[in-house]
Amino acid sequence: MRPKAILFDLDDTLISPHHHRTIFWLQAISEIWKEKIEKSRPFPNDIQNLVKKIDHSAQDFWSEPDRHKTGRLDIRTARFKIFDAAMGSDLRFDQNIRWLIADKCGALMFESTTIFPDAISTLKGLRAEGIKLALVTNGSSKPQRAKIQKFSLEQYFLHVQVEGEAGVGKPELEAYKIAMNTLGVHANETWMVGDNIEWEVVAPQKLGIFSIWRDPRGYGLLPEGSTAKPDRIITNLAELKNH
Repeated sequence: MRPKAILFDLDDTLISPHHHRTIFWLQAISEIWKEKIEKSRPFPNDIQNLVKKIDHSAQDFWSEPDRHKTGRLDIRTARFKIFDAAMGSDLRFDQNIRWLIADKCGALMFESTTIFPDAISTLKGLRAEGIKLALVTNGSSKPQRAKIQKFSLEQYFLHVQVEGEAGVGKPELEAYKIAMNTLGVHANETWMVGDNIEWEVVAPQKLGIFSIWRDPRGYGLLPEGSTAKPDRIITNLAELKNH
């Protein structure tokens, strides 16, 4: 049975930088070093180890729910804290350089982000069916709106809900309720589509929303150890037009 409404996640569902964060940290360090430090000292020969430290720092930072929420609402500071914690007392990176590298990493990720090839055609097809669409994304207003504007996405949605503007975000149940109330639909008439198992599957299912996990890896298999039970799993957005 087709839904009356579909709530879409944004990052890694409709758009994505398509690379692991370590790629951008490596590039950011390399570019800032070349611009600001290269003349005074040689390029770090332990660059791969530094990137591993950053990745571990990021995993630790984002693993704590409260820190995740405050971090995504101030992503610039979050990136700095992640990099700063990873570098510790490494004197090769003063505070100014640490900010420059963190900001460069963010800029590189934004520049690299592209929209999935089937995203627009899928949104257009669903709208043509008369299905009401809403975009429900976590994060602060400025970076999320920049992504939405970059790909001219707002035109496809009756409702665009950004956590930093709404004052509530996934997986808080109120986030889904606000979107459904705005669209004038009930949970049993609604689908939720996204890549985050907790935010787009487990939480919305508590309200009776039909929850579709978009596997960002493209395998169509839940991560090992996951106990979640999506109502449906897809590997590409175009599958939404065929159900």
